[in-house]
Amino acid sequence: MMLTDFPLFPEQASTVAHQVDALYIMLTIVTGLAIVYRRRPDNELDQEEEAPKALEIAWIVIPFIFFMATFVWGSWLYFELARVPDNALDVYATGKQWMWKFQHPSGQREINELHVPVNRPIRVTMASEDVIHSLFFPYFRTKADVLPNRYRTLWFQATKTGRFHIFCAEYCGTLHSGMIGWVEVMEPTDYQKWLAGGTEGSLASQGEKLFQKYACATCHTNDATARGPVLLGLFGKTVTLSDNKTVVADENYIRESILNPQAKLVQGFGPIMPTFQGQVSEEDLLKLLAYIKSLTPPPKG
Repeated sequence: MMLTDFPLFPEQASTVAHQVDALYIMLTIVTGLAIVYRRRPDNELDQEEEAPKALEIAWIVIPFIFFMATFVWGSWLYFELARVPDNALDVYATGKQWMWKFQHPSGQREINELHVPVNRPIRVTMASEDVIHSLFFPYFRTKADVLPNRYRTLWFQATKTGRFHIFCAEYCGTLHSGMIGWVEVMEPTDYQKWLAGGTEGSLASQGEKLFQKYACATCHTNDATARGPVLLGLFGKTVTLSDNKTVVADENYIRESILNPQAKLVQGFGPIMPTFQGQVSEEDLLKLLAYIKSLTPPPKG
């Protein structure tokens, strides 16, 4: 891909792109005006003169109103980008020198390419296998650092079909500039046809196989006699630890509990679980996470 293939101002192709661009353009204009009307030797007065009180008040009040409006606008947009819609479709991403690996809940895996449906929120849960990366979707105006040893999320909702660039926006080594890819935004029917081509089984079913492979079911059974905490309905639940502190069983808690099980011991259970650090890859961790998230209790009644 040549540098000339990428436009200076990419097409707006997501629900938040117009808002991000509007805020950026406003800040650029104001900054430009500040440069134009900056203090210079040719506009200084020979003698100091006391400014009128009204001018002093205006010089304090007007910038204050502007900066507060900018703060409120920027904060509102930040929270808009931080809050993932409830109906978002999950995708898992792993950054690795120097490629992007994506996994879908239905089992499909992709490298440097991501297929998604148009007009549907997409939640990307990300982790890195090595150094800090940054997953950047310029046409969707969203990006987030991808960190080793923890999960982060970002979301977008594409409004147009087509192929759109993916970049790494954090210098990550000698081939950083080659860590690129594409998002293929498809019509929902075409996306469902693409999903139907998978043959490996769902991400949760692959995680179940790993769960059995590592003999996790030996301790994590679904009854009161289990040697380890019950995993049925665990995800999203508040867990009480041995020191009486509480923690929400989210993606990062489950990841840490697999790799460093002694870090946060659940109340009533001893430190008997071995660590799987170095034994389970980031991709397999995502499969185990998908399986544990799928363990929901049957409806009552």
